[in-house]
Amino acid sequence: MYGGDEVSAIVVDVGSYSCKAGYAGDDTPKAVFSSVVGSIEQTGEADEAKAGTASDSKNGAKPMDVDKAKTKRKLYVGQELEFRRDHMEVISPMKDGTVTDWDIVDNIWNHAFKQRLLINPEEHPMLIAEPSTNTGQQREKAAELMFEKYKVPALFLAKNAVLTSFASGRATSLVVDSGGGSTVVAAVHDGYVLQKSVATSPISGEFLTDCMMKSLESKGVVIRPRYSFKKKEVSPGEYKVMDLDFPNTTESYRLYCMRAIASDIKESVCRVPDTAFDEVAYANVPTTSYELPDGQTIEVGADRFKIPDILFNPSLSQTIPGVDGFADSMSARGLPRMVIDSVNRCDVDIRKELLGSILLSGGSSSILQLKERLEKEVLEESPGNARVKVLASGNSVERRFSVWIGGSILASLGSFQQMWFSKAEYEEHGVSYIQRKCP
Repeated sequence: MYGGDEVSAIVVDVGSYSCKAGYAGDDTPKAVFSSVVGSIEQTGEADEAKAGTASDSKNGAKPMDVDKAKTKRKLYVGQELEFRRDHMEVISPMKDGTVTDWDIVDNIWNHAFKQRLLINPEEHPMLIAEPSTNTGQQREKAAELMFEKYKVPALFLAKNAVLTSFASGRATSLVVDSGGGSTVVAAVHDGYVLQKSVATSPISGEFLTDCMMKSLESKGVVIRPRYSFKKKEVSPGEYKVMDLDFPNTTESYRLYCMRAIASDIKESVCRVPDTAFDEVAYANVPTTSYELPDGQTIEVGADRFKIPDILFNPSLSQTIPGVDGFADSMSARGLPRMVIDSVNRCDVDIRKELLGSILLSGGSSSILQLKERLEKEVLEESPGNARVKVLASGNSVERRFSVWIGGSILASLGSFQQMWFSKAEYEEHGVSYIQRKCP
């Protein structure tokens, strides 16, 4: 048992879009930065000289990463990603919401502790949010990294869905978490995720952003990344856009910059239609204008409604030229279907309660009208006497950070302090004990 309540715990949530970190007890995370990192492969010779000092401490290049030992890579995390560098690839540590590259996660954690929060991890217990679909192997890897590398005094791994549920003050609810990399529906009962109820779908914020980008491209709109031009003042208040040429920019960095712009367009103009999207009905819908960074103004019409409706009707994405990556888009289900399926996999006695508290969380849940439309469609699908209530926090900040906020609440509760998995227990029982300590 861990009794260190004199220092505040640190709560970390690494999502597929952004990483949130901060002190337990705070309202919002102190550090929020992108979870994708820039990586420049460096060949062995040039790097040997400074490898001993700089890159080892920065990269944490472990001997076990044999394939990476040959070509050392320098990673750029957080703000360092904003600057264009030659040959810098943009890579993500996550695939479909679970971690695939622990070296990057390690760097993200390191950046959060050392550069952003300016703390020594050896002095603070850590609460780490993990996906509801996480495997035992993943949890043990996280625990091992935390105890062995960062030497934390205590650790707790909590499931995203549980934290979202706590953030809204409930122990039982159905959490619909639509983030950057995946959408997950999970039932939480008395503070535990019911594993059999977890439903995932690859349709998420980043997928919608891609659809937006492809759809604009098919209409002839050219999105120019920020680094590819500069504005020059010709006369007061009038700017001429000059093209800049950077031949060594990688394709992945160009896409990353274009996605950032497309994502902003999506967040600014999109809203979920009240009924299922229909090309004919929305053909002459009034357009909304949006000014791109290079000064051209685009008009977004039916796409405002079409893109978000993909969440409800995934097959719509097939009608956008150039959208691929979904061989199984027929099998990817819409949100209402996922909710109903998830509820039906649970025990009959709690279905009513789950339908009565469906919680929306994650960045993509902030799209206007999503709550109303989901409530309406789930109501149509559910049995006649059920009360369906979809709850979502009024401001989008709380929706985006609901997992982190739940962690902040949980880690600062007095009754939680006995739940920590302490360093002493780790040394005594080994890493697999995490499965017993953290449900």
